Amino acid sequence: MKVLMLNGSPRKNGNTAIALQEMEKVFQEEGVEAEVIQAGNQAIRGCIACGVCREKGKCVFDDLVNEVAPKFEACDGLVVASPVYFASANGTLVSLLDRLFYSTRFDKRMKVGASVAVARRGGTSATFDELNKYFTISGMPVASSQYWNSVHGRLPGEAVQDEEGLQTMRTLARNMTFLMKSIALGREAYGLPEKEAPKSTHFIR
Repeated sequence: MKVLMLNGSPRKNGNTAIALQEMEKVFQEEGVEAEVIQAGNQAIRGCIACGVCREKGKCVFDDLVNEVAPKFEACDGLVVASPVYFASANGTLVSLLDRLFYSTRFDKRMKVGASVAVARRGGTSATFDELNKYFTISGMPVASSQYWNSVHGRLPGEAVQDEEGLQTMRTLARNMTFLMKSIALGREAYGLPEKEAPKSTHFIR
């Protein structure tokens, strides 16, 4: 089992990292390989809708997006974590996810997704909803916990004081591990669900 974890914070050792580290401890205990990629401090531009990825199978901008793509394809689960800015995710992370999900053509169905939002106070549930949409449009089951996947802290390191938030992260990692292992067994026994040819219905004709 492999889990890819994207840290959308510009702070390598900030509160978002603390949340991911709490999950990583559980993954190690469960025998799940976890790789953390620091994304929030990199220069990642947004999608320009050029369509080149349809021809080349990768994004025209050769940056972290193309580096992460094969890791995403190889993993069984994806954790996306972000600090909260104006009740939404870090713009750098959103640019990465927009281009990563759009430019990769491999089948993402049944990879387990989990989103984590970290904030001083408010906006975590809006960010949580925003990040989950990448999973649900891709046929990826979403891992849940005992509460919405959020941790609170303002100054770097304060997240360690959020005992409920850290417990939520541990529960999330355990639930995610159970889902990944269950899906692996189901895939072996039954295969993936039947996939119909896509139908695109436009609202303007």
